[in-house]
Amino acid sequence: MGRQVLLCFSLAFVGCVLGQISYSIPEEMSRGSLVGNIAHDLGLDVKRLQSRKARIHTGGSEEYIQFNKERGVLVIKEKIDREALCGQTTPCALHYEIVLENPIEVFPFIVEVTDINDNPPLFDLEERRFEISESAVVGSKFMLEKAIDPDIGLNGLQSYTLKPTDNFILKLHGQTESDKKVEMILQKTLDREKQEIVSLLLTAVDGGEPQRSGTMLIHITVLDANDNAPVFTQSMYKASIKENAAKGTLITQVSATDADKGSNGEVSYSIGNRRGSTSKLFQITDDGKILLNGPIDYEKAKNYKIDIEASDRGGLSDSSKVIIEIGDINDNSPIIRMISKSDSIRESSPSQTVVAVMNVNDPDSEENGKVHCVINKNIPFAISTTANNLYNIITDSELDREQASQYNITVTCSDEGVPSLSSSVTLSLQISDVNDNAPVFDRSSYEAYIVENNSPGLSIFSVKASDSDWSQNARVSYILEDSSVNGVPVSSYVSVSADSGVIHAVRSFDYEQIKDFQFCVKAQDGGSPPLSSNVTVKILVQDQNDNGPQVLYPVQTGGSLVAEMVRRSADVGYLVTKVVAVDVDSGQNAWLSYKLQKAADRALFEVGLQNGEIRTIRQVTDKDAVKQRLAVIVEDNGQPSRSATVIVNVVVADSFPEVMSEFTDFSHDKQYNDNLTFYLVLALAVVSFLFITCVVVIISVKIYRWRQSRVLYHSNLPVIPYYPPRYSDTLGTATLPHVYNYDTCRTTDSRKSDCKFGRAGSQNVLIMDPSDINDNSPIIRMISKSDSIGESSPSQTVVAVMNVNDPDSEENGKVQCVINKNIPFAISTTANNLYNIITDSELDRERDSQYNITVTCSDEGVPSLSSSVTLSLHISDVNDNAPVFDRSSYEAYIVENNSPGLSIFTVKASDSDWSQNARVSYILEDSSVNGVPVSSYVSVSADSGVIHAVRSFDYEQIKDFQFCVKAQDGGSPPLSSNVTVKILVQDQNDNGPQVLYPVQTGGSLVAEMVPRSADVGYLVTKVVAVDVDSGQNAWLSYKLQKAADRALFEVGLQNGEIRTIRQVTDKDAVKQRLAVIVEDNGQPSRSATVIVNVVVADSFPEVMSEFTDFTHDKEYNDNLTFYLVLALAVVSFLFITCVVVIISVKIYRWRQSRVLYHSNLPVIPYYPPRYSDTLGTATLPHVYNYDTCRTTDSRKSDCKFGRAGSQNVLIMDPSSTGTMQRIQSEKSILDEPDSPLEV
Repeated sequence: MGRQVLLCFSLAFVGCVLGQISYSIPEEMSRGSLVGNIAHDLGLDVKRLQSRKARIHTGGSEEYIQFNKERGVLVIKEKIDREALCGQTTPCALHYEIVLENPIEVFPFIVEVTDINDNPPLFDLEERRFEISESAVVGSKFMLEKAIDPDIGLNGLQSYTLKPTDNFILKLHGQTESDKKVEMILQKTLDREKQEIVSLLLTAVDGGEPQRSGTMLIHITVLDANDNAPVFTQSMYKASIKENAAKGTLITQVSATDADKGSNGEVSYSIGNRRGSTSKLFQITDDGKILLNGPIDYEKAKNYKIDIEASDRGGLSDSSKVIIEIGDINDNSPIIRMISKSDSIRESSPSQTVVAVMNVNDPDSEENGKVHCVINKNIPFAISTTANNLYNIITDSELDREQASQYNITVTCSDEGVPSLSSSVTLSLQISDVNDNAPVFDRSSYEAYIVENNSPGLSIFSVKASDSDWSQNARVSYILEDSSVNGVPVSSYVSVSADSGVIHAVRSFDYEQIKDFQFCVKAQDGGSPPLSSNVTVKILVQDQNDNGPQVLYPVQTGGSLVAEMVRRSADVGYLVTKVVAVDVDSGQNAWLSYKLQKAADRALFEVGLQNGEIRTIRQVTDKDAVKQRLAVIVEDNGQPSRSATVIVNVVVADSFPEVMSEFTDFSHDKQYNDNLTFYLVLALAVVSFLFITCVVVIISVKIYRWRQSRVLYHSNLPVIPYYPPRYSDTLGTATLPHVYNYDTCRTTDSRKSDCKFGRAGSQNVLIMDPSDINDNSPIIRMISKSDSIGESSPSQTVVAVMNVNDPDSEENGKVQCVINKNIPFAISTTANNLYNIITDSELDRERDSQYNITVTCSDEGVPSLSSSVTLSLHISDVNDNAPVFDRSSYEAYIVENNSPGLSIFTVKASDSDWSQNARVSYILEDSSVNGVPVSSYVSVSADSGVIHAVRSFDYEQIKDFQFCVKAQDGGSPPLSSNVTVKILVQDQNDNGPQVLYPVQTGGSLVAEMVPRSADVGYLVTKVVAVDVDSGQNAWLSYKLQKAADRALFEVGLQNGEIRTIRQVTDKDAVKQRLAVIVEDNGQPSRSATVIVNVVVADSFPEVMSEFTDFTHDKEYNDNLTFYLVLALAVVSFLFITCVVVIISVKIYRWRQSRVLYHSNLPVIPYYPPRYSDTLGTATLPHVYNYDTCRTTDSRKSDCKFGRAGSQNVLIMDPSSTGTMQRIQSEKSILDEPDSPLEV
């Protein structure tokens, strides 16, 4: 077998490699015989051929050659008979193409089939009879039947022999042996009286090895006197006829004459070489006319050579040759054969990308066979031609799926004949989407309005974006971009629904605090990578009339004696004063009007409606009262309107002394001083308490830490270090420290295996049979196979077809094929030694994403021989699994008074699908809590599942609530699952006790009376208080904080009852002032103080007499106030200083720890050498010498390991180390038995 690489060149501009590789093989080679290594000759790797789905394109002819993908070679698929394939045509060549995909490339190659001497020369007739007159002259010619040998060259017909040669010899006429006219020449006259019957043997011989021959018997009957043989007028005739001529058309006429008279001069005509097909196409009449008898085709034969014989009745004959030229007509349309095509192409494909390769051929000749191909216009494609009649359809401009998602490309090929004939084929090409378009908002910016004091969760408006891409690439999600408004994250103001783009208010807005704000919303598609666009949204808060007017002048103070003076000589319209007020609202809500609501004399004063000026409306007289009290109401213009009232004191007098004389009987309000003193004392007590508490806590913590360090330092207890469970003792014990179940495997190279097995103890004896031996393994040829299959494929789906053949005979050639077990595939046999690998149960990519299917074919010989081939099959993913949360429901806690935006916890869902189908997004399901959308309470991150608090929670308002979170994957259509999340708000001690009794009123003289005859334990009163917090934060305790005589009264710690603890005597003061503090049990605790006035008296008149002479000592109160203020300032300063120092120390220590934390120095913990890593790596982490034993159940075998040859030190990652407290808390882990480890 010879092989020759003729030509290899590349046409880069069409993206398709074209070349000429030639192979030469003899005919009749057996199936599976090697033709050539096409992978090597093309310079391509076998894996590359496999990945690019290499295949042979036959161009419509028989597929005699097969491509072996595993080896990259060409092999014989069917035996080739050169004579049946090509006849006498030389050379006999098969034209094929190797087609590669992704990108499309075509490599043409030629297989030349050479002739072998497998056919002998054959005569059409086994014997031939002649009647020759004895008077035939020497030199008379008799045409003989030519032999036909289908072989060519030396293997074809070479020579003829005629025996015996007493009367006749052979004469050959022509250029080639196969084309020579064979004539028998009379060289000696015949004598009927001596020999009436003459028998001859004509032998035709070829030149092959071994030489083959054919024979024909010739029987000659000698007749009496026929002197002249017929003679043709021409030794050769030439004629022509069109290939579309009808049957019976006259081609030409031949003529032969005979000089004899009578019957010896009658000439008859016949066509020689009847064995060939030519005799069936033409016929000759008695008068020599050659007529067309069958259809002729220029594409099959361009000319015909006919031998014509003219015979008389005396047995004499002559011969002539007729050459008929066939004229071509345009009777064949171009033949279009699709070599390779793409059903779809990405819209991002560059220009000149090949989408289809086709072969176009017209069997006609010259102008009739010249072909031009065009495609339909106004599409972004073009057609280009290359060598070997190949045409490529390529892209000639950019594709855009959004403009056209599909093209029907019609290729029309026409020849240049008259009339022109054409053929066409239509290619339907889908344009697959690429994520090349970002979402586009329907507006360049948005502006929306919301009225202040809205309810949280209110829907404000919606943004809308569209994406012109398709499917997942067009799925738009809306995301609120991170930004801040007045230093606060915008997420605490608004939220956006990821699916719908609805924007909700997270909080209630106040126009007086914020009038407008803006933020960005991002629209992001579901492509990979995703594209996005932003839009600016501006929210304008509209004012409500929620603020009443505020009076700036006159300033209102409790018990103030400030008054406006009007002289008695004041004229009409005298300006007394002006009421000045403002309203923080805006617009008409801030338009103020002033009215006189109440006055002692309405006829004396009036108020300006717009300016608030108070003027006299008549002349002041002596009858008018000196002290005038005016009530002025200020109203705004809102709906509904709000108002404020101011009291204006007016004094009618001519001089200040007169005014003062009128007010000398005004005593200072005792209530004011009492209140001031009380609050100063209370403030001083609270600040002092906090300061002392802070100091005590600091000292306690320091003492506690010091004692802990001393206990740990002087402890005699052993320190048991904790080592992670994945480290086991390898101190050289005889066997593994635990029982393990394991499997062992044997490979063809045991030196690379983890286990080495000794040789088997038995020896096989092979008994030979002198007859056919089983010396051939079954031959497995993969005809077709799939590299991947969808997991949704139904049962009985064919994934591979193979041909299995064993050249041996009988039992040795019978083959049975099986595949490996425990896989969802089966093998079935069909006719012609074909086997199908099919699915026999449902596939699940999440369970197994790839299968290695090993097909083992064994014959029934002794010993049995087998062959195997492994098919690697990938299971492609289908979106058949919804996301699954790691818990059926979630419950989380959050402490009240949290900051908005606080991360509460995370929900987590996983999807067992792959790639985009496994991409999980989290969505907050629409629901309401107490009539308010849940989105105003919490939000969920679409990517991470982190749940954030949108608002600050108050335990006293809401104790718990629940909602649903949806996990949705990125498949098409998407699948989803829901989970219920319950949020429980934990109480903080943020409310102090509230005293219900006794009721506190400023300067009140209400007192509890205790008779002097009261016994010990007398119930004076009961302090009643409540705390709206819950749990221990609401447990109240009562203590006597201050009393004039602590030996007289006590307060019940739990019930707040004030009782006497001794007998009341005459020496006890009548007026007793008790300060009771009520504290809750929270951390830190909160308290309230109540003052209880107690009077020791036997009757109410005695009580009243005690209080009638009660005058407030102004000087005492002034001194007391001064010292209280001074003490409060000093204690507050000390407390603030202490807090600042503590915070500074904490910040300093934190910064020091951060410096150490970010240090690049490695922290290398040390573990004892007898602990080694056993985290299940592929092989044992150290070299061991060990023996293995084999049993019938290897899973119950044991491995005994020798002692390690070295001592190992394990360096752990710093993240694996633990503190001493963790070591002690997890000490119990060391006592638990280790779990079994599978090797």
